[in-house]
Amino acid sequence: MAQGPDRDSTARRDAPQPDYHALFDATPSPYLVLDPELRIVEVNRAYLAATVTDRRSLLGHPIFEVFPDNPADPAADGVRNLARSLRTVLATRRPDTMAMQRYDIPAGPGGAFVERYWSPVNTPVLDGSGTLTHIIHRVEDVTEFVRLRRAGRRQRRAAAEQQQRADRVESELFARSREVQEANQRLRQANDALTTAGAALREQQEAKDRFIATLSHELRNPMAALQAAGELLALDGPPPREALAVLQRQITHMARMTDDLLDATRALTGRLNLARERLDLRSVVTTAAEDMLPEYARTRRRLLVVMPSGPVHVEGDRVRLAQLTANLLSNGRKYTRPNGRVEVELDTVAGSGAAGAGHAVLTVRDDGIGFDPAVAGTLFDAFVRAVPASDTTTGGLGLGLPIVRGIAELHGGTVRAHSDGPGSGACFRIRLPLAAPALPAERPPDEGEAALPRPPLRILVIEDNADLAVGYRALLERGGDRVTVCHTGVEGLAAAHAAPFDLVLSDLALPDVHGHDLAGRLRQALPAGRTRLIAVSGFSQQADRDRSARAGFDAHLGKPLSLAALDRLLAGWAADPSPWPQQEASGPPLL
Repeated sequence: MAQGPDRDSTARRDAPQPDYHALFDATPSPYLVLDPELRIVEVNRAYLAATVTDRRSLLGHPIFEVFPDNPADPAADGVRNLARSLRTVLATRRPDTMAMQRYDIPAGPGGAFVERYWSPVNTPVLDGSGTLTHIIHRVEDVTEFVRLRRAGRRQRRAAAEQQQRADRVESELFARSREVQEANQRLRQANDALTTAGAALREQQEAKDRFIATLSHELRNPMAALQAAGELLALDGPPPREALAVLQRQITHMARMTDDLLDATRALTGRLNLARERLDLRSVVTTAAEDMLPEYARTRRRLLVVMPSGPVHVEGDRVRLAQLTANLLSNGRKYTRPNGRVEVELDTVAGSGAAGAGHAVLTVRDDGIGFDPAVAGTLFDAFVRAVPASDTTTGGLGLGLPIVRGIAELHGGTVRAHSDGPGSGACFRIRLPLAAPALPAERPPDEGEAALPRPPLRILVIEDNADLAVGYRALLERGGDRVTVCHTGVEGLAAAHAAPFDLVLSDLALPDVHGHDLAGRLRQALPAGRTRLIAVSGFSQQADRDRSARAGFDAHLGKPLSLAALDRLLAGWAADPSPWPQQEASGPPLL
């Protein structure tokens, strides 16, 4: 009994193995085998017959080289659709059933193309590890079926085989139609979800923009008061010049930073506005270091500055480059322990050939806590901090170094960070292109313009910030103007009715009436052509200026208001009085 199965097993082992290549070649459906580079590696007789080709012209060639689109058909999309399906199979390692489509083949005399319609299926072949090794491309020639459907006729077939083939193809088409409908439904659901997410994102963006605009406006009022106080200090006696210079410089920096709040993403996306000038980078770095010295002394850190003996000229924004330096020095102080040292060094490297005039190299080194070298490339990403700040320092949002990178790149430079590891300190190096040599006739730009002379005016100031109003009054009266201050729109309108004025300086965000509405009422209250209206506001985008012009203002100045800028504007009006008619001889002189 035990010998029977043994003889059967032996018989099966001794039986000849099937010739799979012959079986594949005899398959009645057209098959083509591709490798992952979409080269044809095998084809059966049915495919050769369907495409009117020979094996030698196909094997080893890319499929789209031997089967291109019909150049005579400008709407041909067979190559594009098949390529999309094959890429899908390569990416997903899953079969892809294509919709029926036209794909003409070069089969006529002289290489002419013959119209053909196909129903393709592309199937991946995976090895034991799941790696895609081949793609089986099976097609059915449905040209006759399409022609029958296009003509709207049903022709009887002489052979039952052809009728069965048409029925099978139609069934497959309906199945694929259901697949397409399901895919369209999933696409509609995804689009609905995307629309909802987009609406929520827009609402968040609008809320952020409103918050930033409001915050910017609220910051401008105290900065305007500080600026007015600084200008008053400059007029009073012999002031402490160093402290006053720091005050004025930092107010300028704060004003620029407040402008950035209107578009907070500019600092992270490289869209900061630059006021370029030819400058000596030594003065920028030295000034930024001097401004940081009190903070270093307070936190018991040492700051060493190493400058070259000769000038280091670059084309850049003085405020932005000072911000870049201050951010690096602040970062070094924050991550250096008490009694530690931070060194800032400025040097130059010469250019060669097409490299240009060379580069300025700003290096900030510290002997602080350092960082893992693996994270060096991420330190300049937003909200990233390699390690927590020490207990004796204040924290931050992780935006200082991203802003450094943004400023450096806007100046055509690069930034790099390096550390040998935790506890070994850190080094940050900035490279900026040197400016081209100055022409002999070039003159360094003036640090500031002298105020232009103008006649004294009767000025009405409408400002709800008491400190700012006091500053405006003091500065304007120092110049000989007669100033009346009101803190609300109603008070300002009453003052305009009570006495004539040459100029009205009005805030827009007043507590009782908006400045734009007030401008219309003032135009009705004041004699035509004898009083200028200037809007002074923390909202100073172009849209705000356009709205002020439509409301009746002659000009729109942003906060903090520069008295020199106001004098230049008024002096320009005085030089061309035609749009500002002279007032009657009985009244005080008008510009």
